[in-house]
Amino acid sequence: MSTIVIDKECGCFKRSSLENNVTFDNKDDALIKAQSMISHMNEKFCGKHGFGLSENGDDFSISMNAPQQPQAQASSGGCCGGGHCS
Repeated sequence: MSTIVIDKECGCFKRSSLENNVTFDNKDDALIKAQSMISHMNEKFCGKHGFGLSENGDDFSISMNAPQQPQAQASSGGCCGGGHCS
């Protein structure tokens, strides 16, 4: 048995149709569902924070991370990060 646990339920999570403490018969199914949940949460929620996945034995934990950065702000001054702009 594998369980997906949401460490802290934000308002967006509470308003969504997603469920906390979901249990699966096998680890592979749990991992696929956890990755799907994180993708949904990072793409569809308000964007005030991001979500990350960690593994603990057969279980998975989804936690809040630092606020998400819009793609336009992720690169500084138009630099692509390749190291040749400095």
